[in-house]
Amino acid sequence: QVQLVESGGGLVQAGGSLSLSCAPSGRTVSSTTMGWFRQAPGKEREFVGGTSWSDGRPYYAASVEGRFTISREITSNTVYLHLASLKPEDTAVYYCAATPRGGRPVARYQYDSWGQGTQVTVSS
Repeated sequence: QVQLVESGGGLVQAGGSLSLSCAPSGRTVSSTTMGWFRQAPGKEREFVGGTSWSDGRPYYAASVEGRFTISREITSNTVYLHLASLKPEDTAVYYCAATPRGGRPVARYQYDSWGQGTQVTVSS
């Protein structure tokens, strides 16, 4: 496991955008896939999107497809989540996660390293 650190959360108006970043603390991430999840109050943590370290090809949950973009920067070992056209229902704590699994994992149990989360609040 590796400790991940997210940053970039905050308060934004509906329709606005925000970028989050995720980087390992201490050592290089050797995981195959990086994922983003979110958890709204009273709800289960849900998959947002992920990307493969090797080819950088992202994949997304249907709820954010076309609005959110995932990218990664190999030299800095950082993964980004750009959130656009934000809606109040996007309000949640956003987590990044890492896993040695390939094959586009989307389930929480498939990831073994997690960040502490960063709050994103979208006002109407």
